[in-house]
Amino acid sequence: MRQILTMTASDLRQRVRDKSVLIFAIVVPLGLMFVFNLAFGGAEDVELDPVTVAASVPADDPVAAVLVDSLTGVPGLDVTVERVPEGEVTELARSGEAALGMVVPAGFGDAATAGQPATVRLVEGDGAGVETDVLVSVVQGVLDQLTAGAVAARAGAAAGLAPQRLGVVAEQAATPTGALTVVEGEASREQLSSSGALVAGQAGLFLLFTVGFGVLALVAERDQGTMARLLSMPLRRGSIVAAKALVSFVLGVVATAVLLTAGGAFFGESFGSPVAVAALIVCVVAAATSLMFVIARLARTAEQANILQSILAVVLGVAGGAFFPVSGSGLAAQLLDLNPVAAFIRGLGITSAGGGLTDIGVPVVIMLGFAVVCWALSRLLPDRGAAA
Repeated sequence: MRQILTMTASDLRQRVRDKSVLIFAIVVPLGLMFVFNLAFGGAEDVELDPVTVAASVPADDPVAAVLVDSLTGVPGLDVTVERVPEGEVTELARSGEAALGMVVPAGFGDAATAGQPATVRLVEGDGAGVETDVLVSVVQGVLDQLTAGAVAARAGAAAGLAPQRLGVVAEQAATPTGALTVVEGEASREQLSSSGALVAGQAGLFLLFTVGFGVLALVAERDQGTMARLLSMPLRRGSIVAAKALVSFVLGVVATAVLLTAGGAFFGESFGSPVAVAALIVCVVAAATSLMFVIARLARTAEQANILQSILAVVLGVAGGAFFPVSGSGLAAQLLDLNPVAAFIRGLGITSAGGGLTDIGVPVVIMLGFAVVCWALSRLLPDRGAAA
């Protein structure tokens, strides 16, 4: 064990002096996090700008007044209604001075209560955006309610109701009862935000590259002739590989912890309990390091090691959701669930929602199970790699 620790300490000193490890394990992923968050981070935060509506509305029409008041009552949207003559509505909308133009015909209220057809004309302004779409939906909703009142009035007239009762029936049908209400909700728990998933995904992806420095160190030992001198000593060949794996493990833990801490602070994300997050980091690094044993058995040259490492990292990273969520069904969904990167992101979602060590059992089992399977596979593969 002392020999393994001695070789590990020596390799770690070399890795620390090697700026490529610092750049590739920390600087590059942080840079990608910043770029992706800059490009896509604002997709969830939609801000509605103040808008102006040019409206031509009959002066003494209470039903038309209700239609206008509905525009100024939209939560989160600052709407200014300017009453203008009908001939100016289209001009103001086309010039961009008004986001929406609305023309309510004379006699609109009487037609609505009597069940007679009436048309409200809307003109979208130049450069209309989401705010205009919201206002059009609001107008359509109010008109649907008034249509319901008109239908009720027609039905009442067909049933022989007195004319003075038709207005009451139409008003009752057009007025919402309040039985169904809409309240603002929040996303499901145990799910990271877009920024949080980006930080976790990039940390998991580049972890798969970081642990590969152990395999590259094995190839360098052989090419430089150090491997032959080590094997001439009373030292087991497996101890050399174990030392490289321990180097990969330490580098992976440090790099992942730094990426989660720096990324979380940079984007204002919290991943929850430090103890639970630390357990997830250790497990995902163990799963990633186990791949090193497989590559060490197969790769004879640095080129082969780089190719195998890149293939495994990209496949597991993309399939695990390093860039965007990936879903499937049937066998594909089961295979995706066994991905250590996906399990790592899922575990951080649990901890970010307040979960502790007892709540991350499934992701931990998946990651440790992946590590055991890879280690067992490395025992079965013929040793043709750098340490052979």
